[in-house]
Formats: sequence, C-alpha cells, structure tokens
Amino acid sequence: MKITYYITEKDYSIKQILKEHFFMSERFILKLKKNNCIYLNNSCVNINSNINCNDVLDIIENFEEDNSNIIPNENIPLSIIYEDEYMIIVNKQPGVPVHPSMSFYETSLSNAVKYYFDQIGLKKKIRPVNRLDKDTSGLVVFAKNEYIQECLIKQMKLNLFKKKYIAILKGILEEKSGIIDAPIARKYDSIIERCIDSNGDKAISNYTVLKEFENFSMVEFSLETGRTHQIRVHSAYIGHPIIGDSLYGEKSDLISRQALHSYYISFIHPITREKVEFKISLPEDMLFLTKKYS
Repeated sequence: MKITYYITEKDYSIKQILKEHFFMSERFILKLKKNNCIYLNNSCVNINSNINCNDVLDIIENFEEDNSNIIPNENIPLSIIYEDEYMIIVNKQPGVPVHPSMSFYETSLSNAVKYYFDQIGLKKKIRPVNRLDKDTSGLVVFAKNEYIQECLIKQMKLNLFKKKYIAILKGILEEKSGIIDAPIARKYDSIIERCIDSNGDKAISNYTVLKEFENFSMVEFSLETGRTHQIRVHSAYIGHPIIGDSLYGEKSDLISRQALHSYYISFIHPITREKVEFKISLPEDMLFLTKKYS
C-alpha cells in the first residue's frame, strides 16, 4: 500500500499528518516507524524529521505479517466480487462461518481467504471487517492491511458503513415499513442466543416490506447498529421470525437455514475518499422460496 501526501504550509509535523489527515492510530504509526515505511522526497525518514512546504510524503506499507494461525483451504468457495490493492469483497455462501473456530478450524471463509492470499503472495493477517452468522449469506469485506481495517471499522462506529439485508419473514406485517428500536443482550443462560433486554445494548433496525406472498413477506433491513443476531432477534420480537431460523423461530422444510442475505454495502473508500457501493442478488435457496410462492 502506498499513500502520497503533498505537504502544505499549514502542516507542522509528519505525525500530525498521519493522525489528523489519515486518522492513523498510534499503534499503526509505531509499526510504520519500526518498519521504515515513511518517506520524504523519496528518502526514508524518521517521524520527527523536519518538513517543508511542497515536500512529498509517501507512506509505503509493504512489510510482511505472520498469518500462519490460519490454515489455507482451497476447497471453500471464494466468490470475489471486488478487489483492489487494499481489500477484497466476497459473497459468502450460507453454511460457512467467517472465522475459524473449534468446530470449523479449517473450513471458514477466513481459511479460503488465507489460501487466496498465499496464491497471490500476500503475507498479511486475515482481517474481516464485517461479520455474518454462519448461515447468513452475503457480502463480507476483508482488509488487506491494518490501516484499511481500522478505517472501515471507524466508519462502522460512525454509521458511515451502510449495510442492507433481505430477509424472508413468517406472516404478513401490518406495518409495511418502520423502525425497530429494542435493546439486545445475551440471554442469561446461553452463550449463543440473544434477547430483547431493557439493560441491553442499543439496537435499531429500519425495515421495508418489498413483496408479500401468501404466508410470508420479503423485507429489506438497514441497520443503524450492529448487534449480534440483530435482525433475527428484532424479527422475532415483532412476531415475524425469519423463515428457517431454528434459534428464534422454527425450522422450515423450504429452506435449511435462516432466510437472511446481506445484499448491499456502501462506505467511503479509505484511500480514494469516494463513496463505493456493492450489491448482489439473492442466493438460490432464497430465490426458490420467492419463485415457489410467486
């Protein structure tokens, strides 16, 4: 990754530029210093070097990282819908967790990304930016370095990273659009399940009914917060659990998982500073549901 900045009269230090213009953390700046990644007029310099107007500052972040904690797996599908020097965006299939775990140590999406990084010679840690449940399909962003991950996570906290989902809910909603504002907490007797709790974390979901069928509804959700299982918990809370969600509703003969798909994301690209948008269609199992009853 290379970032170029042209110094002006108002700039008084390299550290100021890195922190106030590029919003780099102290930890990342320390890594840049340690790995000699800071250049002034094509010469490697210290962060405390003197600067002058019209100097050219380059940040060349090309150091290698140990990513041996993730085992590569070439057999996990990796559908890349966008890639540049800074990130890849993939369409995650249902049934595949984002992170390795005891049960999915070698069969997560991160294992597939590790294999891909090995193929292109990228020796960087595996850094998923957003997360989806194992049985939720859709868009997942992986940053190719720490700086990009930091920028995008900060956008999430500022609600600049937008996510939209399509879910198929049980029944017909009386209100065709609205806001679900109900705090979510971990259920006291479970390490997985969440519940509505007045003492929980703030959780806000906006929804719009897109299409109605005989006994279920296709609904778009956009989130103002990103709590674990938020859409699943909120859907059940309003009396319309997601079809196939065995944790917050019931199993279905029509689909083998919760009918939930992350189909849209948008954010400000950390390098170009332009808004980017990505959108994908419904997966086959959710399309089957809509076609069967349309």
